[in-house]
Amino acid sequence: MGINDESDTEAGLQIGPTDKGMVRIYIESGSAEIPMDFDPDEAEEIAEEIRAAAAMARKLR
Repeated sequence: MGINDESDTEAGLQIGPTDKGMVRIYIESGSAEIPMDFDPDEAEEIAEEIRAAAAMARKLR
């Protein structure tokens, strides 16, 4: 599956700080649970990528 492939899969997404000073992105779908921890600098880079992708997607509307 790639970025442009549509899917009916549902998933829950949570994002927040951990007690260890990391930023956790937690994805849950069915029986799968995926916790991903990032240091704050990495998390900011991810946030910038999400903002850039949103700006590009707006241009495609």
